[in-house]
Amino acid sequence: MSNSRLLWSSMTMSAAMVLSACSQPANEATDANADAPVADVAGKTIRIATEGAYPPFNYTNADGSLSGYDIDVANALCEQMQAKCEIVAQDWDGIIPGLLAQKYDAVVAGMSITPERQEKVDFTEPYFANTMVWLTDTEGSFDPMAIKNLTLGGQRSTTPGAYLQDNYEGKDGNTVQLYDNYDNAYLDLKSGRSDAVLAEKVSAKSWLTDNPDGFGIVGEEIDNDDNIAVAVRKGDPLRDDFNKALSEIRSNGELTRLEQANFGN
Repeated sequence: MSNSRLLWSSMTMSAAMVLSACSQPANEATDANADAPVADVAGKTIRIATEGAYPPFNYTNADGSLSGYDIDVANALCEQMQAKCEIVAQDWDGIIPGLLAQKYDAVVAGMSITPERQEKVDFTEPYFANTMVWLTDTEGSFDPMAIKNLTLGGQRSTTPGAYLQDNYEGKDGNTVQLYDNYDNAYLDLKSGRSDAVLAEKVSAKSWLTDNPDGFGIVGEEIDNDDNIAVAVRKGDPLRDDFNKALSEIRSNGELTRLEQANFGN
């Protein structure tokens, strides 16, 4: 869709409060006002967008309903705020424009905090921290320490996609192929049209669950300080309500329970 997931790469010091939050594990409470009442949105409907194509963070079921970690987190936050969640699917490339156009009130879609995004939207504290991995044919010769003359796949407008472009596009004979979603990137890997896919670890592990034969994660995880949070419009007080609710579901163990239920760790 990260869905790890960045339109642009890594965070900067430009947002000190967010950076401070990101320096702690995502399952630790960081809000000093955790016990403050959340009343501004009580009884109201909060319209939330997700991608619906980034398992296990968010995906669309056969009946058209939405499931995944993001959906569970969104519902837990709304319950904590005593508000009603209305969750809708939105293509990844249009998800921030849709927020700015007031099609919905927030984005909960495996979206990572980046300096470029912070120029357009406000983020809550993180609710998950990602790492990246290489996914490849385990019977092939792919070596993450010697990447030359290869076709590398990823999803556009994501952290891994930006990482591929920054580090491999046009270098050492490599070609970077970016797709609208990870499903298409994995499809080309499986069919042999690419040599490896760089993806968020949880996305790669989810795909391997259904494709265990002949494919696997190769090399060490890449920690690029990828922290996922809820996005709202600039200056929207809804951010404070989300932060209070997020702090509470961290401290009461609900966030950890949802991670375990969706990621198995």
